[in-house]
Amino acid sequence: MTKTFMQISRLFLGIVFLVAGINGYLVIFGIAPFIATSPDAMVLFEFEYLLIAEKSLEVICGILLLINQYIPLAVAILSPVVTNIFLLHLFLDHSLLPLAIMLVLTLGYLLFYYRKNYMSILERKPDPSE
Repeated sequence: MTKTFMQISRLFLGIVFLVAGINGYLVIFGIAPFIATSPDAMVLFEFEYLLIAEKSLEVICGILLLINQYIPLAVAILSPVVTNIFLLHLFLDHSLLPLAIMLVLTLGYLLFYYRKNYMSILERKPDPSE
């Protein structure tokens, strides 16, 4: 059951971030996005390079999640992105708050599922020879 839920969480996050990343590129190129974007979120991307950097990370991580490669790395990269998405929708734009909560829950589950992959970065005095 846990492996099945992990696969569902991985695929859900992969699809959401791949679609959101492609949607963001449409905004960058001046094409009407196929999914409405939050005006409050777009204000945060006053400088276009920030939007390009974030959307590139979303596309790359979405692909990694969908092809089941480097999952702990993709989850680690997406953690601050999901945190910002959640806080934006919690405090500024409540329209997509249910989706933001789903992102937090699924990412949190993947962080828990792959917790052994992250334990070495929490060592106070790591031994580099190991």
